[in-house]
Amino acid sequence: MTTPTSARPGAPAPVRVVLVDDHRMFRTGVRAELSEAMLAGGAAVCEFVGEAPDVDTAVSVIKAEQPDVVLLDVHLPGGMGNGGVDVIRGCMGAESRSGGPVRFLALSVSDAAEDVIAVIRAGARGYVTKTIGARDLIVAIRRVADGDAVFSPRLAGFVLDAFGAAAGEIAEVDEELDRLSAREREVMRLIARGYQYKEVAKELFISVKTVETHVSSVLRKLQLSSRHELTAWAMGRRLL
Repeated sequence: MTTPTSARPGAPAPVRVVLVDDHRMFRTGVRAELSEAMLAGGAAVCEFVGEAPDVDTAVSVIKAEQPDVVLLDVHLPGGMGNGGVDVIRGCMGAESRSGGPVRFLALSVSDAAEDVIAVIRAGARGYVTKTIGARDLIVAIRRVADGDAVFSPRLAGFVLDAFGAAAGEIAEVDEELDRLSAREREVMRLIARGYQYKEVAKELFISVKTVETHVSSVLRKLQLSSRHELTAWAMGRRLL
């Protein structure tokens, strides 16, 4: 497999990643797609240091390699029959080589509320589905390594409901939020919760083109690059 370009001088060190999934071809595909995306970007944002197909192997590899982030499938053979939850529990207190905690990012085909809530309660920092693009996944890995919470848009609501965040509650007013107009805030909340442009247009009685304009303005004002980042931003302020 081709190796991405080394990190530029002064750039953050690559995130050390362990990939856990019971399908070998999927693991191979993830590594290949992320490597290709990093080559296109010209920097090694992450580095795969190990992989595992089941719970028991995963725990051993994670403890031996001490990665920054574990990309973790939810449904895995082995352990106590709880899949990814067993991996997280088996690595409780594990540290990365940089001295920080090993952080877990669920990467699963499942978007069931019970799966999302179970791994988050166990200690995962985020949950994205396997429909995510390579570039967005790289961003998610970096954000989780930095301690942020990352979720695919439609999954954010499950987490908010499960952990008691009131819909529409604003934890505090900040300068970034003040940059948005009232309409932009409405569009931002719906997009962050996973609504498609057509659904937002129908909900707010505006055109799809107007929705697109508002989304572009929101991302520009908040200096964000994707709806995944927008969801994380909104969740951090309990705006959903």
